[in-house]
Amino acid sequence: MPKTSTWAVLRNVAYRRLWIANLISGSAVAAHGTAAFWVINSLSKSDSTLLLPLMATLSSLPSSIFTLPAGAIADLVDRKKMLCAVNFWQASIAIGLAVLGFRHLLSGYVILASAFLFGMGFAFGSPVSGAVVAEMVSSEDLPAANVLGGLQMNIAGIIGPTLGGILIGLVGANVIFGLNGLGFLLVAVAIVWWHRVKRQSQIPLESFFESFTTAIRYVRYTPGIRIILGRSAVFAFFISIIPALMPVVGLKELNLQPANLGLLFTSMAVGSVTASLFIIPWARARYRPEQLMTSANASLIAVCILMAIIRWSKLFFLIAALAGMGWTLSATELWVAGQRAMPEWARGRMNATIIMVSQAATALGSVVWGTTTAEIGLGPTFLLNAALAVFVMIFTRLPAFSLSLDFTTDLSFEPASVAMFSSDNLTRLPDTQEGPLSITTAFHVDPENRDEFLQLAGQARLIYLRSGAYSWHLKENLAEANSFQTEIVVPSWTHHLRQRERVTKSEMEIINKLYNLHSGPDAPLESTSLQLDKEVVARTSLLHRPAVRPAEN
Repeated sequence: MPKTSTWAVLRNVAYRRLWIANLISGSAVAAHGTAAFWVINSLSKSDSTLLLPLMATLSSLPSSIFTLPAGAIADLVDRKKMLCAVNFWQASIAIGLAVLGFRHLLSGYVILASAFLFGMGFAFGSPVSGAVVAEMVSSEDLPAANVLGGLQMNIAGIIGPTLGGILIGLVGANVIFGLNGLGFLLVAVAIVWWHRVKRQSQIPLESFFESFTTAIRYVRYTPGIRIILGRSAVFAFFISIIPALMPVVGLKELNLQPANLGLLFTSMAVGSVTASLFIIPWARARYRPEQLMTSANASLIAVCILMAIIRWSKLFFLIAALAGMGWTLSATELWVAGQRAMPEWARGRMNATIIMVSQAATALGSVVWGTTTAEIGLGPTFLLNAALAVFVMIFTRLPAFSLSLDFTTDLSFEPASVAMFSSDNLTRLPDTQEGPLSITTAFHVDPENRDEFLQLAGQARLIYLRSGAYSWHLKENLAEANSFQTEIVVPSWTHHLRQRERVTKSEMEIINKLYNLHSGPDAPLESTSLQLDKEVVARTSLLHRPAVRPAEN
């Protein structure tokens, strides 16, 4: 297990600049939120009961709409430029609000519109920011970078609202809006200073819709990503009970004043900070990811049981802190596992997919637990959540349904040094958009190696299909014993070149094992063919098209 300090990643100058800038900007964002609520309440007192809840809705709505397209765009454009553009967008909104405020043109509805625009910025920024951090630091430093990222958000969540409340009385909300804009500009400067080192591809980029299709195929044919998505969805569904019902417990059961309700979330933030600084570095140096997830989930189950029965406010604050610890540990391990399980070329799309799945599961969980509470009450709902979580923990650890995260520690996406297919035997190279192409490989396999050949062929099938092939077939020649042929179909020559570029060293090792089972005197025979079905159909259509009679004078 790694034993490096969590703080060691701050030796990376680019990451340190970005972390400090995000800490300042995050505090300014939290202060901005406090100021925005205050402005709505002061300018639209008659409508504030309606408008205040709409702030949360309009802030989160863009994530449901734009996150997946944003992930696709993040894999098509320069991520550094995209993240800079997002921060300039956010800065322009915040500074625009400040200008409108000083000119006395603000209203509750303008604040709501700005919340939606900010949400758009965060939706486009979330997938690319995760990809940028994963590119900025080494794989070994990813866990520490995630811990410090969570720590930064929690510190900002504690400082920002307090700072906003103080500054509203001293300088007014408009100055806070302007400071938030400067915070976003500071993040943009940190990104500009980052000297990005990346191997540039000479192959044309995918179109926007091709990028979507590739993301779907990658998820479909990559078992590891499906495990990450499944675990993220289950975690989000069960953890959603805490933000959904903890405020209800505070107001209805503990009889907290609205002003003190924030202490519950502050307690969670304190627990999260404690986990980030002390528990996670100690635990990660000693235990594997799945052991950490099991411990964290067990603590969250205990939290639900305690929230069902404890009604002493001071003890409940400690329970909220425990919830923050367990939540942070689980979320950290899931994020790190996700980053380790995705290749660089698909990172933006995969991050967006994980975010979308988690948000959908959170929304579903909030509805389920809220509806259940209305039917059976708060305490029984928390106990039901805990009981179902125990069942799921046991079920997912059965040998037949193992969804362990430990596989991510051994993954490597180092590019292969040798191309997957050779093009030396081609009499001509197709044009970039010519296709579809059919690539066949003939094998002769000894009978005693048949089972191993079929097993490796199944692994190779997933490699080809997730890296760009639209179909894959394995055929056995009935006229010649022990003779097999694989066929891979790609839409165009460009798709084939992308497929060759995307194959990793570990995937190439599997393909080489498959080829080594060939028992013929020469290497397996590869053949690349251009399918002419479209041209034949087009010519046939012209032959059967009725002649056009010349117009009579």
